[in-house]
Amino acid sequence: MKNVGRIITFSVALIAIVGAGGGIVWFLTHSASGGGNISIGLCGIPSPDDFFIGLYLDAHAAELEQPAGDDDTSVTFIIEPGETAVEIAARLKREGLISDAELFRRYVQYHHLDAGIEAGEFTLRQTMTIPEIAQALQRGQRPEQTVTVQEGLRLEQVAAAVAAQTNIPEDEFLRLASDGWRNTDLASYPFLADLPLTATLEGFLFPETYRLPEEATAADLLGRMLSTFDARVTPEMRTAAAERGLNVYGLVTLASIVEREAVLDEERPLIAGVYYNRLEAGWFLDACPTVQYALGSPDDWWPRFTLEATEVDSPYNTYRNLGLPPGPICSPGLASIQATAYPAESDYFFFLADCTKNDGSHLFAVTQEEHLRNYRMCGGEAP
Repeated sequence: MKNVGRIITFSVALIAIVGAGGGIVWFLTHSASGGGNISIGLCGIPSPDDFFIGLYLDAHAAELEQPAGDDDTSVTFIIEPGETAVEIAARLKREGLISDAELFRRYVQYHHLDAGIEAGEFTLRQTMTIPEIAQALQRGQRPEQTVTVQEGLRLEQVAAAVAAQTNIPEDEFLRLASDGWRNTDLASYPFLADLPLTATLEGFLFPETYRLPEEATAADLLGRMLSTFDARVTPEMRTAAAERGLNVYGLVTLASIVEREAVLDEERPLIAGVYYNRLEAGWFLDACPTVQYALGSPDDWWPRFTLEATEVDSPYNTYRNLGLPPGPICSPGLASIQATAYPAESDYFFFLADCTKNDGSHLFAVTQEEHLRNYRMCGGEAP
């Protein structure tokens, strides 16, 4: 009889285990396409959903604490408005930040963290575990500040814009971006190896809207800017520039001139092409914005260009110095960097603002005679 009792007990236990396992499989299979919302049982009693997910998480406890990789580099992860937990989990896995999308989704569902995930920009690392990433994506947990850096600003203007929109002091940002960065982790970005010893981070402060923790420092924001630059300026762009004889520093320098000259995106490749033509022909660049940069001061960082200004004694005066200026003159946007990496092929050597349209477009010319005709048409007095 004892043996019969043991057999019955064992059979009941086995049926219970199989039933529970089958229930977990059925639950996970039938709810995989759901939004991840959880029903909370009355009076603190766990719902069936909670029960089965809890068993699933217990079975994968070790995986929850195992990071996806050992690269501790910060990665910007952007959640777009309307993205579901399923889509977010899939992208986290695709970008190498988690190893198991289903496990992540069930974790945030069980701990009711899915409702706290909102659209925004987050800083993550491969070395973070699933619980750490889930917490990092909680929008409401950390007060934030947002800063927008426009294209075409010089370093001093960027520092002022940052100070006006965040808790970061202007002088601290300017100090780090000018020369203090060399003694910090910021110097570890490989593309900065091209910079001359006296160079600032002018040109590399990528124009973008950044969301930062309230306690973010100047170094934090500069790191985000450099990481964004590194991600947006692709290896293909760098290779294309190298084929034209420009390293990353040269690419950004020329792109910064294009940024200050161009208004319309469709003209940026043409303007870049004009400057390449001048460089290849051994001409002076004759770029007005470089003279404005040389003459800029706190009273007016971009003073009005005049012919008299072309006589200023400065290495940035491309009317008197051959080749590129010593460095970038502003932070170029992605469109200007792309245009400089992939310029339009043309025979143009000249351009000026199109006075007949006043829409930011330019009149391009192949010869100096044609350029002078355009100049006179727009009211200029030919020399």
